[in-house]
Amino acid sequence: MKKYLFQMSVLLLTMFVLSSATYTSNNDGYTIGEKASDFTLKGTDDKMHSLSDYKDVNGYIVVFTCNTCPYSVLYEDRLIELADQAREMGFAMVAVNPNDPDIQPEDSFEKMKVRAKEKGFNFPYLLDEGQTVYPKYGATRTPHVFIMDKDMIVQYIGAVDDNSKDASEVKEKYMYKAMKAIKKGKTPDPATTKAIGCTIKAKKA
Repeated sequence: MKKYLFQMSVLLLTMFVLSSATYTSNNDGYTIGEKASDFTLKGTDDKMHSLSDYKDVNGYIVVFTCNTCPYSVLYEDRLIELADQAREMGFAMVAVNPNDPDIQPEDSFEKMKVRAKEKGFNFPYLLDEGQTVYPKYGATRTPHVFIMDKDMIVQYIGAVDDNSKDASEVKEKYMYKAMKAIKKGKTPDPATTKAIGCTIKAKKA
């Protein structure tokens, strides 16, 4: 009897975890070769930002990230470096926090302002208020990278690189390689990788 109760407890816990994950993930969204839509979101500088604000660029980078996910925190310094590299290669880069602050209070707009100042973010840090942008793109994790060419055609979707835990152990710089390829008019290889991070926190439908 005790064994049966234990098995039932494990089953119920597994079902709860899976059901909790379903509403924080989204498998729809853009695929490679599709045209992405522009958006207008408020940044931690209290200004409204759109990708169309950037003229004569080689492409656009949207990184869905947040304050609270340990993976996102591990990538902050790398994203700051990549933002400098992106500018050098003629790319416009923005970061978007897709989490609902009612579910994750540490991802509130005010907390975003604090984090951006503490880290010295050199890219716009935007709040997906109402959570309307991340579902269109198909982001499921933080961080999750989408890179488009100058015509807003999606060319790369996935991870920043191949080692979320240790920057010194990175062997494949996916995001950097994708930028270099797009600048040369080539197709990134790989064009898609698996985004490693925390699920996006959204209200149940």
